[in-house]
Amino acid sequence: MSDTTAPFAFVYLASQSPRRRQLLEQIGIRHELLLPGADEDAEALEALIDGESPDDYVRRVTAAKLHAALQRRERRGLSPAPVLCLDTTVALGDRILGKPGDAAHAAAMLASLSGREHRVLTAVAVGLPDGRVLSAVNVSQVRFAEIGQARLDAYVASGEPMGKAGAYAIQSQAAAWIEHIAGSYSGIMGLPLFETAQLLREAGFVV
Repeated sequence: MSDTTAPFAFVYLASQSPRRRQLLEQIGIRHELLLPGADEDAEALEALIDGESPDDYVRRVTAAKLHAALQRRERRGLSPAPVLCLDTTVALGDRILGKPGDAAHAAAMLASLSGREHRVLTAVAVGLPDGRVLSAVNVSQVRFAEIGQARLDAYVASGEPMGKAGAYAIQSQAAAWIEHIAGSYSGIMGLPLFETAQLLREAGFVV
């Protein structure tokens, strides 16, 4: 499909993240939110499976989120338009660092990342009304300096780690700990612009 063809006026974004909304706006993509209802257990989709690799995990969770969002669109009788789903996870070796359950869990995660390199994986999936699914995965490398206990404690006390994979957000004060990045800054934020733009072009959007 050529870039001059724009069969859809907008994309549904199945994410509550304000950062993802901002990134879509940055590349000029109009979007509407398609969020889970009170009857949906969205957190259950992110449950870990023993022995699953970070790469398999992020692909599986994103596919599950997309399936749930497509059913949600159908159930609510919404206009046909592509649905965009994403999932971001942090991997320290083969260990998956998801969202911390509490402050102590967040502190332990950050301590494990201190002075080490880790991967940030963000999977992107676009479900089209004709049944096609377009997908991609961005992988970036991030190296933290030694954080220091006082800074770690202050960051956890700020509440910023909660709800964040790996217990940090790159656009927060945690950026001061990052020595090196190899990959996509926007991917680490949760929506890799290059891969997302490629998939949306394939879906017919002008990006």
